[in-house]
Amino acid sequence: MRFDIPVDPSGPQAQEWIREELARPEYQAAKPTWFDLASKAVQDWIDSLLQGPTGDAGPVLLLVVVLVIAALVVAAFVIFGRPRVNRRSALDRRPVFGDDDGRSAAELRRSASEAASAGDWVLAIEEQFRAIAVGLDERTLVAVTPGTTATHFAATASTVVPGEREQLSEAARSFDAVRYLDRPGTPAAYQQLVALDQRLQQVRPAIPVAVP
Repeated sequence: MRFDIPVDPSGPQAQEWIREELARPEYQAAKPTWFDLASKAVQDWIDSLLQGPTGDAGPVLLLVVVLVIAALVVAAFVIFGRPRVNRRSALDRRPVFGDDDGRSAAELRRSASEAASAGDWVLAIEEQFRAIAVGLDERTLVAVTPGTTATHFAATASTVVPGEREQLSEAARSFDAVRYLDRPGTPAAYQQLVALDQRLQQVRPAIPVAVP
C-alpha cells in the first residue's frame, strides 16, 4: 500500500497548516480572554510584593500590617481629632496676654465694650477678662506678665480678694472656653465679667501678691 503523505513540508506550507490547526473551534475556545490575562498579571504582582526579594513573605507581611495600623491611626486623628488627655493642664500653660500687648485696663475695657456692641461676645469676654487682670496689675495688687495664664491669675487674685474666689474662677473658665475651646460667648458671661470688674475696682486689700 502506498501512503502519499508529506512528512517534510516546506516552510510556507507548514505555517499554513499551523494556522489552519489553530483556527479550529476547540483551540479558539481555549484561548485566554483579556480578563484572564489581567487577573494573571495582578496576581503575579501581588505575589511579587508578598514574597519580597528573598522569597520570604514574613517581613513583607509585617510591613503591610504596620502600614495598615499607621493608616488607621492617621484616620482616627483626622476623624476624631487629637486626644483630649490633659486638656485642662494644656490650657493652664497658655498665656492670657501676648508679648506685644501693652494696653491699659481702660483701653481693654473700651475694646470689650465695642466688641459687645458689635455682638462679638468672644472678643468681648477675652478683652474684659484682660481688663480685670491689668486693672489689678495697675494697682499693684496682682502682678501679671505676658506668660500669665487665666487659671493662675484667678488663683492668685483669689488670695488678694478671697470673697471673689468663685467669680474669678468662673471668669477664667469663661476666658479659656472662648479663647481655646472655641465655645461661643454669651451676653450673660460678658456681663458677669463686667460686674466682677466693677466690684474689684472698689476693693482695697492690704497685701499685694505677685503671680509666680
